[in-house]
Amino acid sequence: MSPAPTPLGVAVVGHSFMGKAHSNAWRNVSAFYPDVPPVARRVLVGRDATRVGEAAHQLGWEGTETDWRRVLERDDVQIVDVCTPGHLHYEIALAALEAGKHVLVEKPLSNSTSEAERLVEAAASARGRGVQSMVGFNYRRVPALALARSLVAEGRIGQLREIRAAYLQDWLADDQAPMTWRLRREQAGSGVLGDLGSHVVDLLRFLTADDISWVEGHLATFVPTRPGADGPEQVTVDDAAWALLGLNGGAVASVEVSRMAFGRKNGLRLELYGSRGSLTFDLERLNELWVDTGDGGTRVLVTEPHHPYLEAWWPPGHILGWDHTFTTQAAEFLHAIGTGTAPAPSFEDGLAVQRVLDAVERTASDRRATIPAS
Repeated sequence: MSPAPTPLGVAVVGHSFMGKAHSNAWRNVSAFYPDVPPVARRVLVGRDATRVGEAAHQLGWEGTETDWRRVLERDDVQIVDVCTPGHLHYEIALAALEAGKHVLVEKPLSNSTSEAERLVEAAASARGRGVQSMVGFNYRRVPALALARSLVAEGRIGQLREIRAAYLQDWLADDQAPMTWRLRREQAGSGVLGDLGSHVVDLLRFLTADDISWVEGHLATFVPTRPGADGPEQVTVDDAAWALLGLNGGAVASVEVSRMAFGRKNGLRLELYGSRGSLTFDLERLNELWVDTGDGGTRVLVTEPHHPYLEAWWPPGHILGWDHTFTTQAAEFLHAIGTGTAPAPSFEDGLAVQRVLDAVERTASDRRATIPAS
């Protein structure tokens, strides 16, 4: 018998919401995708020793660190998974690539186009040395959305004309909701535009296999101050954003993202209208895709073995959840490492998204017409 392959050691930097989701994926990936390289959950990184120790125990990590730089010195760590606030993505990802580590970075890739451009250069250089990199746009791994991409590519709805996209949450609808790093530009880069808008822009590019060529945007901050640790603190990012986006192929997308939409917890809805049909997806019904090619519409339950990604999971009709997308994401990254092929979404994809987000901000600041009252 040949010896078992040496597992790839993983370090996750950050242990809050996204760190927990990624930790769950690294725990499950080998069980459901046995053909990818095996992994060992070496180290969980957090600034507070007590908190990261508790999280590591809960999530099943071998050890902890309070300084991510020490992780890069470890020979038993081959993959660095960055789940920190956005302002830390650039420094950690760049250093990890230069240290020869494979790097997965949660979206958005960085807080600025200039940082994203530098990361793309570093990733290309690292790729030449066999070091892989990927951005964590997990919604690409929703089976229904992967099916939608295939149907668009096959021409099932004809020439794509219009897209409506809305990603709405309500966790900031209460104006007394406390201050958080996500409301500080120096940490988050932008508000809901970068947080939820980055997902929408990536999905538009993914579903259409097209690039965005023009942008018109508008931003709003409805609650200018929030309760902070030392009293009221200024909110320096957007609460809601709207944009019109033009695709190279001629389609036009309308986009709305908000963290102020009362009653919507995690509502992502996409509607694609073509010359011969339409597709509709709602994240709150994650396993369904509505397909209308002139017969009034059909609800497709995307749980059959021939549907995207379903071969790894349950029998037909046994639905998947949000967490499964992260496990599939980890599997595709490991597959890329094992085969030496470039994974997607790449850092180049992350840069393309960042350029669109920056353009939305620029047009929101530069272009506005007012209508006289009389």
